[in-house]
Amino acid sequence: MSSARRLLTALLLVAPAGLAAQTAPRPDADPRIEKLVAAVSPERMRATVTKLESFGTRSTLSDTVSTTRGIGAARRWIFDEFKRMSPKLQVSYDRHLLAQQGRITRDVDLVNVVAVLPGRSPRRVYVSGHYDSVNQRGAVATGRPATAGQPAQPNDDVDAPGANDDGSGTALTMELARLFAESGVEFDATLVFITWAGEEQGLIGSMAHASALADASGVVEANFNNDIVGSSVGGSGLVDGESVKVYAIGPEDSPSRSLARYIARIAATYVPSHSIRLMAREDRFGRGSDHSSFTANKFPAVVFREANENYARQHSADDKIIGMDFTYLAQNARVNAAGAASVALAPPAPRVLGDRGQALIGRGKSGYDADLQWVASPGAVGYRVYWRDAWTNDWQHTRVVGNVTQVIMPNVSIDDVVFGVAAIGADGNESIISAYVSPDRPMSRIKLRK
Repeated sequence: MSSARRLLTALLLVAPAGLAAQTAPRPDADPRIEKLVAAVSPERMRATVTKLESFGTRSTLSDTVSTTRGIGAARRWIFDEFKRMSPKLQVSYDRHLLAQQGRITRDVDLVNVVAVLPGRSPRRVYVSGHYDSVNQRGAVATGRPATAGQPAQPNDDVDAPGANDDGSGTALTMELARLFAESGVEFDATLVFITWAGEEQGLIGSMAHASALADASGVVEANFNNDIVGSSVGGSGLVDGESVKVYAIGPEDSPSRSLARYIARIAATYVPSHSIRLMAREDRFGRGSDHSSFTANKFPAVVFREANENYARQHSADDKIIGMDFTYLAQNARVNAAGAASVALAPPAPRVLGDRGQALIGRGKSGYDADLQWVASPGAVGYRVYWRDAWTNDWQHTRVVGNVTQVIMPNVSIDDVVFGVAAIGADGNESIISAYVSPDRPMSRIKLRK
């Protein structure tokens, strides 16, 4: 009998007393989330990108005084739009006074624009995109990403329309802020809709924010970052309006990989026509985005990228709305909406680490039984155990258990199987899976006698 079959038998027959008959309801779909997904408007996002493009440039170092051009006009417009959406949104500027450094060629007042929808708990779910843009001379001529070879120095006075990079992510973030605030749904998690500045200068706006959040011991359940998600036609001519890439940093059971798997599973329920292409790396080769500021501060984060990019349009005067597909952008917004709402409605993910940081998994009293324990999640009415063979990347099997914090599986080796557990709320929404990760084994070099 295979280890997976042996484990399935163990779960069915020898779960702790009373668990076999206990289940938590799991509807195929939550009608509140279905309503949010259905309400996404391609037309509203088109209007948003049109307005963002009209500012000419949104370079981080561009004009801040003009009412019609530059990053100052853009951020004031985003702020006013957030304020108009709903009185439920707490709208603010997230300011950081930066000294000259790196690609910041002078002291600058860097400003992220934030809209917070308070939930019942302080844990946060972020939806984000960067509103700054850049035009690097030579990008159009080479037809290559600006990071190929030596990047040209940006000119902060020339047009940098930034329609797709990253007007698309900004429009998506603003659209979801509107929908979530108007929905009337009471979320357990606090939702943060934020548009970043300084991404094109090295992720500095998001890094300043995420670092301050970490210093304040903030709790972030997930960051859904969106950067270049609005075109279905790639530079090579390939057309793909039916899938989106989701990048997540490893190792394979990192919180970010767990978030990516969660997004794929939720999307299959609420946006089944849109495929999620999970990418087992932090981002595209040699490139990055604002989710990395979160993972650098130990917060789970992923980035959404369109299926086929057109590098010639990026970081140039040619990144205009004419190159976008708003039906495709709407699908990507729906995937974000379903994922963010599911995380925010569900209980927090169970904690599977002890006070000393040790994984709460063992071999039972016999030494040969899998003994899974976890810390109870507030609001959970039950839990779902997941498992897979140790060489397999995604979960193969699952079983709902009751409102308990321990399960023992006789004759199942924790050496052969990877386990995870998720919390289930009273409405059936399920948290991100917390995986039991084998700790790194510290090694030291051997001292040799001379």
